[in-house]
Amino acid sequence: MPVADTATGHEWWRGAAIYQIYPRSFADSNGDGIGDLPGITAHLDHVASLGVDAIWISPFFTSPMVDYGYDVADYRDVDPTFGTLADFDALIARAHALGLKVTIDLVFAHTSDHHAWFVDSRSGRNGHHADWYVWADANSDGTPPNNWQSVFGGPAWTWDARRQQYYYHQFLKEQPQLNVHLPAVQDALLDVTRFWLERGVDGFRFDALNHSMFDPALTDNPPATDNRPRTRSYDFQIKSFSQNHPDVVGFVERIRRVCDDYGAIFTVAEVGGDGAMPLMKAYTAGDHRLSSAYGFDFLYAPEFDARLVAKVLQAWPGTRDAAGLTEGWPSWAFENHDAPRCLSRWTDDAARPAFARMIMALLVALRGNVFLYQGQELGLLQDTIPFHLLKDPEAIANWPLTLSRDGVRTPMPWDATVPHGGFTRGDPWLPLSADNMARAVNTQQHNPAALLAHTRAMLALRRAHPALRLGTVEALRVDGDLLCFTRRGPSEAIHCAFNIGPAPCDYSAPGGEVILSLNQADMQVLPAWGVLFVRDGAV
Repeated sequence: MPVADTATGHEWWRGAAIYQIYPRSFADSNGDGIGDLPGITAHLDHVASLGVDAIWISPFFTSPMVDYGYDVADYRDVDPTFGTLADFDALIARAHALGLKVTIDLVFAHTSDHHAWFVDSRSGRNGHHADWYVWADANSDGTPPNNWQSVFGGPAWTWDARRQQYYYHQFLKEQPQLNVHLPAVQDALLDVTRFWLERGVDGFRFDALNHSMFDPALTDNPPATDNRPRTRSYDFQIKSFSQNHPDVVGFVERIRRVCDDYGAIFTVAEVGGDGAMPLMKAYTAGDHRLSSAYGFDFLYAPEFDARLVAKVLQAWPGTRDAAGLTEGWPSWAFENHDAPRCLSRWTDDAARPAFARMIMALLVALRGNVFLYQGQELGLLQDTIPFHLLKDPEAIANWPLTLSRDGVRTPMPWDATVPHGGFTRGDPWLPLSADNMARAVNTQQHNPAALLAHTRAMLALRRAHPALRLGTVEALRVDGDLLCFTRRGPSEAIHCAFNIGPAPCDYSAPGGEVILSLNQADMQVLPAWGVLFVRDGAV
């Protein structure tokens, strides 16, 4: 059963704010140009000062780094690029001393082709790991067994001469698909989960979890029928059979049982692709599945408007059904290591300062958990990486039609007065732009008008008001660029209004205590990018 915090009466993670760290780009302690675990530990004071509840660290496991850590060669060790297990233990200790919980990424849909399991699996059809991956014979003409396509482009099957079979990979060919349908594979992955729980982690993000199972009959996917632009062969199909298999739910329940043995462990599934909402609900239903699911509604949205936010809030209001049960608990992010910086996607230079303050206020008002990606508190923009400096395999393969993930993975700027923003003493693995250098931590640290100070204030507001952290969503209304809703808790209601547009709009504020006002002068008008929170304590 879930364990509640005795001080608050609910699990620590419910409504938490979580800060994502991409270790390769956060802070380099040894001057090799690549961020590492000691670098993270040295800068945890900054993270704690924001007022977040936890950190999420992207993969740091042993890896050949073809997909920069998402191709795992050993789930139980730290890649030397990032440090050692002792460095990880020190990071855990420092985070906990600062009051930060630690969650890590586990990649259970695939491994690296360097993983010992795959090395054994490809060596023959009778070994211990022979069926731990997805193997299939060629068609009679030598072509792959079906029409499934890889996310990164091209067929999702690669011929292996040693086994005289094709193996399946939903991503790079160096990321062979685990056969998670197999109980023995599930057992091994659950043992990995226990390994990190024993080291003191407080939770997990499960990468691409809906990709972990597939139709065992290997049925062809049907063609896509919409008119959206297509830049990859993957986009030409409806992924009816290559992912989203209903048996993932049984594996989710096994994960939950293991985590419950260790107390209030936070578990969040990454669920992407078309039709993600029903999967998010299924993976988080009741008290016997995952804590939360990580939605993509905002991450790739090319524009940000009131209708988009209303659609998200309508799907997760927090109300109870006839049996007294609520739907699961969502998690939201505006950007991450895979998705472009939101300020570059959603606004221009002129509106950016006011817009950035508005959407930070909106993020903390959403029902669910909220994730901030490193540098978001500084207002970092998407960097442009020239082709000859690209590291992202997807961007290289689909150049120039796919926006490079490298542009959101550039180094964190700590100090604008030193080379490379204080990220490293060496040459950084990706370049940092002058625009982002100017937004470094030291330039904002003591400026009360900076986005950094505003981010801290918004996170403090969320922590101070249980209605924002835990309440239901009611009275949702959209009128052009005006978005209004109420977050209601047991002892208070907070009426939230946002003008997600460049022109003033009429708005009659309700009576009560104003706890947040951005650009507000007239209680009958909400200015461009304006925000107003009014607290009603008589609930």
